[in-house]
Amino acid sequence: MNHQALASFIWSVADLLRGDYKQSEYGRVILPFTVLRRLDCVLEPTKAAVLDELKAKTALGVNPEPFLLRAAKVSFYNADQLDLNKLIGDQDNVRANLLRYVGGFSPAVRDIFEQFEFHAQIERLAKTGLLYQVTERFARIDLHPSKVDNAAMGLAFEELIRKFAEISNETAGEHFTPREVIRLMVNLLFVEDDEALTKPGIVRTIYDPTAGTGGMLSVAGEYLAEHNPKGHLTMFGQELNPESYAICKADMLIKGQDIANIAPGNTLSEDGHPGRHFDYMLSNPPFGVEWKKVEKQVRAEHEQKGYDGRFGPGLPRVSDGSLLFLMHLLSKMRPRSEGGCRFGIVLNGSPLFTGGAGSGESEIRRYVLENDLVEAIVALPTDMFYNTGISTYVWILSNRKPDARRGKVQLIDASSFWRKMRKTLGSKRKEMSVEQIDTVTRLFGGFVEARLATLFDAEGKEVGREIVLEGEVGPAAPEGGKIKLAPLSRIFPNSAFGYRTITVERPLLDDAGKPVLGQRGKAKGQPQADSSLRDTENVPLDEDVEAYFKREVLPHARDAWIDHGKTKTGYEIPFARHFYVFEPPRPLAEIDADLEAVTTRIKAMLEGLAA
Repeated sequence: MNHQALASFIWSVADLLRGDYKQSEYGRVILPFTVLRRLDCVLEPTKAAVLDELKAKTALGVNPEPFLLRAAKVSFYNADQLDLNKLIGDQDNVRANLLRYVGGFSPAVRDIFEQFEFHAQIERLAKTGLLYQVTERFARIDLHPSKVDNAAMGLAFEELIRKFAEISNETAGEHFTPREVIRLMVNLLFVEDDEALTKPGIVRTIYDPTAGTGGMLSVAGEYLAEHNPKGHLTMFGQELNPESYAICKADMLIKGQDIANIAPGNTLSEDGHPGRHFDYMLSNPPFGVEWKKVEKQVRAEHEQKGYDGRFGPGLPRVSDGSLLFLMHLLSKMRPRSEGGCRFGIVLNGSPLFTGGAGSGESEIRRYVLENDLVEAIVALPTDMFYNTGISTYVWILSNRKPDARRGKVQLIDASSFWRKMRKTLGSKRKEMSVEQIDTVTRLFGGFVEARLATLFDAEGKEVGREIVLEGEVGPAAPEGGKIKLAPLSRIFPNSAFGYRTITVERPLLDDAGKPVLGQRGKAKGQPQADSSLRDTENVPLDEDVEAYFKREVLPHARDAWIDHGKTKTGYEIPFARHFYVFEPPRPLAEIDADLEAVTTRIKAMLEGLAA
């Protein structure tokens, strides 16, 4: 049975729930029951051995847990005599027996059911008279590993997670990242790691600090399994939302991962994996969400630990905590001396340019650019996410850049790489095709500059697109049509995004129109500045300040000077500016001809009505 058929079969349980449960509540029953049946099947071969071990160790008066784990031959156990098949044999006591059976699992598994609030669902199903029917339906599903391996079970579980996320459009974006966005990010992470993709037995670690339901970790695992079946990806994560945490932990358990690697809680205020570093990392933190709730802890770490903590470079404004997650990931990078790290993070447009020189945002950008950590930034189409239609960007950062990338940043504008979805899901109206994802991956992997040639026919209708690499000749325009060339991939030195903000002063004048001079200290005999005339100028980092001042300021204000003590260095990445293509307006004669044609047509219509 393939994963889609399996997911559809499990989904049929929804027919039982219809009427007593809202559609958006189906997952609260189906997901924990799916996990329960899978664990029930996994433990069946060793159930007798576990019970024998429990009896023996209890008689000796020793802690049985480590022995039960060894007897179960997996990372969890159930110490109760019951299983699902025995449960349905006692129809009158299914509620009490099910609660007892769930309580017999090892602590890490019990935690999953507690986060699902499974006890509440058992009580609700019992009240509606559905508990036995639902339990019996799941007991009939054969989820033994010999029939459904971890990979197939993981895919089936993800299919269910996706279906429930799509039903709950209003909350899907809180814990669900579109699969094609994840696939693009995973492609970019692995594109240059030949060893991970080819070496048998290779072990890599991956971490998601905003794990949601574990989608990013799962897609990364699928990618490595597809390219290197003998490789292994150990997954780590942390999630704040209890239900998403339960789903993620259950998904990891089903895939054979160590569920102790998935931590609960707020990543910013309480690092769930202190001291750990990773080979790869992925994150889709919430867009534009304030961090006031954890401000006290974050500021304390910034002020007391500085660069020894996670937030050394600076703090963004409280209204948007996206860059806090970026800095958290920086602190989790495996050192270059130990193999290094690459990570991808989805951010909105704000972190690219918000904040002037000296602000927290600018200092964070300055840190990642001056330390040569940014490999690429990819602009995604709008309307890609379930809970927002805004512009989003994938940042790829690494402390093990290949030689060709050293000191440089690649910008890729993939905002036009989309196709319309057949069914709108919340704010999500667009998706990227496999071919479009592959195109972006090739542009990144090849580290090339390129332009996008869009071909239009004589009527102005788009008839094709071609990618023109740097140095290549573009295609010819269709007969009677035209061709539009726009930048697609551009490469810049890190310094291109830096600037100095200089303070330009003008003299304070007395009533006679003469400059007022200072009377004491260093200012004695010097012209005093008029604060009402004070201005600032941003000078590109690779340009001489004095030369800029003479060219741009002095011709307009001959008495001006620079207060060098106030000069600040800032960084911003004006993405849109680097991909803007000026389109000259149509010739006036052409516009006049169109207006005349429209006027003539309206006049003829009016005359027809009058007749």
